[in-house]
Amino acid sequence: MPADLRADAEALPHLPRRVRIGYGLGSLCTGTFATVPGLILLYYLTNILAVPAAVAGAAVFLPKAWDVLINPLVGAVSDRSRLRGGPRRPFLLVGACTLPPLFALLFAAPPLRGAAAAGYVAVLFLLAATAYAVFQVPYVTMPAEMTEDPAERGRILGWRVGFIGVAILLSGALAPAVAHAGGGSPASYRTMGVAVAVLLAVGMFGAWHTTRWAPAVARSEAEPSLRAQLAAARSHRPFAFLAGMWTLQALAIGVMLAGVQYFATYTLGSPTAVTPLFACLIGPLVLVMPLWNRLSRRWGVKGAQWCASLLFLAGALLLALTPAAGPALGYGSVAVIGVAYAGLQLLPLTMLADTLAADVARTGKRRAATFTGLWTAAETLAFALGAGVFALVLAVTGFRSSDAGHRVAQPEAALTGITAGMSLLPAVLAAASLWLLHHYRVDGPGTATTASAHPGPAPDPSDPQQEVTHRAD
Repeated sequence: MPADLRADAEALPHLPRRVRIGYGLGSLCTGTFATVPGLILLYYLTNILAVPAAVAGAAVFLPKAWDVLINPLVGAVSDRSRLRGGPRRPFLLVGACTLPPLFALLFAAPPLRGAAAAGYVAVLFLLAATAYAVFQVPYVTMPAEMTEDPAERGRILGWRVGFIGVAILLSGALAPAVAHAGGGSPASYRTMGVAVAVLLAVGMFGAWHTTRWAPAVARSEAEPSLRAQLAAARSHRPFAFLAGMWTLQALAIGVMLAGVQYFATYTLGSPTAVTPLFACLIGPLVLVMPLWNRLSRRWGVKGAQWCASLLFLAGALLLALTPAAGPALGYGSVAVIGVAYAGLQLLPLTMLADTLAADVARTGKRRAATFTGLWTAAETLAFALGAGVFALVLAVTGFRSSDAGHRVAQPEAALTGITAGMSLLPAVLAAASLWLLHHYRVDGPGTATTASAHPGPAPDPSDPQQEVTHRAD
């Protein structure tokens, strides 16, 4: 950033610890809502409510596709808000009051089956996705408005990513364990829905309450329409490449999340195997996060992102060998993916913050709300599309749906499709994302992103002679 702005940022005091921790609490919501529906909603439809795989995929995907429209709209409305309590916090409160009860109702398991059950779930999921957007978009925008100091933003994001790890670990282990505690009965899913709703409420109300002490040193404004926001994204090519890369990687993760319960049930042979399987995936998240931080400081964020992406690709390919090599390889491969997943949770967010800071220095415009709205819409859509894509694999390979009281044998093609959908398909998506990562370029003061795919020193934020540039090969 220019020297005068940098001096102002250095003069700002550190944010109160309660604000950093309290803001991070909101990730108990974002991590949980991104994980639980993707993990068990498709399985809940096909194996508890007897919804055909193709219909179940549509019921999961279409409500979340709504986020492509609602997220940018929420960003624009919150920008123009003059409500008491600031432009963002009132939206956090609205989301906190609506999402937890809607989530509990989503898994209420009404006495419906087939298409009727799919319709019920689709409507509740649409409402829940809307409530989530009302909370998430202002929440993601807030760090850019709390401080102009890149180091302080990094500390805020550190708490956010830490709580994301806690949320994913808690919800990803808790939800399947509670859902299968009673043999996978509808009553067990109702209990799970209430338990997860409580976790959502704790995070959302906690973030709303504690950010009352957050300063507002900057104000970003979104473009007035979705068309204008998309035009802004196209004009900022580093963001376009970065968002495209993350969308493909989020899609790969979404496919895996949708498939993990099927993989546990039909490849490893036990529905309850999903809990240790998920522990292998998420367990490394908190443990190795500091290592990814250290690697990003040494090689630059882009170099570290290359390592995480390639490690994810290798783990996905190894996972395809599980039917031949046995469960041990399956658990080990998922652990490797978990190490990579820790980096994929942290590094793209860091790259996004760097990209937004570089955009301010280059254009003089504060467009964080525009870009974060599009980012969250693309991320949410990718996770939802992951479930839809896996459902399509099930439908094509002849998967047979059932209700909780009647289990059916699956054809060999469906078993093969489950393994391939869990491993080879995410590997293809991860490989495609590497092309976009290669073309991502952003250098400048306050950024930690390298200008090439090869490891090297990060830009020096103290050097006023460095200029912000962006280019694409």
